[in-house]
Amino acid sequence: MSHFSTLRTKVADAAILKQSLCDLGISVKTEADVRGYNGQRVRADIVAVLEGEYDLGWSRNADGSFDLIADLWGVAKKHNQTELINSINQKYAVNKTLADVMRPGLQNANVKLVLQ
Repeated sequence: MSHFSTLRTKVADAAILKQSLCDLGISVKTEADVRGYNGQRVRADIVAVLEGEYDLGWSRNADGSFDLIADLWGVAKKHNQTELINSINQKYAVNKTLADVMRPGLQNANVKLVLQ
């Protein structure tokens, strides 16, 4: 029986996801195994290698979005999973917004960013 959960996300840009994980000091692998309970593994497109025996992974869907795949019980043994996933989502949203603002054609737009 698998202990892996699959959660829908709004993540669609692999490069920004990888950059966001690196920004948070999380090691990233591509086309790698997500570690789960009792040595179980599942393949994912992007893997956040976490301290301990468990990882977070993202697999691309046909529509281009990514699903988060993880043994959430295992991740929670060493990490506050809610804070961890929220921090990744927040960093992704900031990086995605900054990337969108820097797109060609928007450089001259009257855009003011306020970062806290």
